[in-house]
Amino acid sequence: MTPHDATAGPGAPRLLGPVEVRELAERLGVRPTKQKGQNFVIDANTVRRIVRASGVGPDDVVLEVGPGLGSLTLALLAETRRVVAVEIDPVLARALPATVAAHAPDHVAACEVVEADALRLQELPGPAPTALVANLPYNVSVPVLLHLLALLPSLERGMVMVQAEVADRLVAPPGSRTYGVPSAKAAWFAELRRAGSVGRSVFWPAPNVDSGLVAWDRREPPATTAARADVFAVVDAAFAQRRKTVRAALKSVATTEQVEAGLATAGVAASRRGEELDIATFAALTEGLLAAGWSR
Repeated sequence: MTPHDATAGPGAPRLLGPVEVRELAERLGVRPTKQKGQNFVIDANTVRRIVRASGVGPDDVVLEVGPGLGSLTLALLAETRRVVAVEIDPVLARALPATVAAHAPDHVAACEVVEADALRLQELPGPAPTALVANLPYNVSVPVLLHLLALLPSLERGMVMVQAEVADRLVAPPGSRTYGVPSAKAAWFAELRRAGSVGRSVFWPAPNVDSGLVAWDRREPPATTAARADVFAVVDAAFAQRRKTVRAALKSVATTEQVEAGLATAGVAASRRGEELDIATFAALTEGLLAAGWSR
């Protein structure tokens, strides 16, 4: 048993440390690339902290995106019923089962690896996942999160590690400087909160940006007759020209009459900007636009 697993009980997964991560990467011929947003976690205490903070337990089926060499996967297997790991890199995807067999032999049956692009994922094998816990690739973190929240309504909660700046945007409330498209769209699905920071030194290679943890809990979307896709199109339009008022920005996608009707329905003053509106107001605004004949 390695030193960083000194507290593990019989049958518990042996977590990966810096030496194991580099040796495994070398054996596989893996060199982390910026193109794939690969930064492997090399600190066992960090993955334990993420799993603990996520609140997942023995009844959970956890979806992990971008497991890489398996650092977080092994920590998740120690606490949950099942882990479905979605990995786009074929070398990493095919190597992960062997890593689980070597470091968590009692948990082999509880881990399923899916070789796929999470952005194009349409279904998952086995029981529906109840939680998402992942170190998301930085270059696609927001699109992946939004896609999975839309695709998998069974996801009740989660914890994702993303670039610190992205974490701030995801949790930003209306009216704040960092509130924008990611904040508004994520709020359709969930209540999000900052759950801590992660230092650069726990990654290999060390990224040139800081990381942040975002926790979320599923909630019902706004009560509206408007389709989510229509609401999101209005959100996109409102923030496409951030300095403009909503009234001016929406005229790029709707007629003046439709915009005026939408603002009236939602009770939004013509002088307000998109950064001041919450997702429920965007939904009401979209209802008004649709009622006035607008379409995407």
